[in-house]
Amino acid sequence: DVQLVESGGGLVQPGGSLRLSCAASGFTFSSYCMAWFREAPGKDREAVAIFDRDGTTNYADSVKGRFTISQDNAKRTLTLQMNNVEPEDTAMYFCAAGDYCLGSLPPQWHFPYWGQGTQVTVS
Repeated sequence: DVQLVESGGGLVQPGGSLRLSCAASGFTFSSYCMAWFREAPGKDREAVAIFDRDGTTNYADSVKGRFTISQDNAKRTLTLQMNNVEPEDTAMYFCAAGDYCLGSLPPQWHFPYWGQGTQVTVS
């Protein structure tokens, strides 16, 4: 069975850093487009960053220059390094896996596999 398990969320002060991890199992990790999404209360779930199967990365404008997505195929782990966080980054963060993203930030329906989420609160 496909499993995505996020960890690393928590409470952080504005300007601080946080590192989210997603442990993947049950599928060929390196053959998928991996993504981080977030969902804040009252808002739609939005793509934050992708790590495409060809190594291409892409970021939402709101996090460019602050967040970095990376992937370790040997450890089957997707990571989101969040620096200089802002209160607007407060949300539930989800890891997702799907087909080739063509380097873009696809909508959530593109991704059939999801983790349970990890909460990030910036305050």
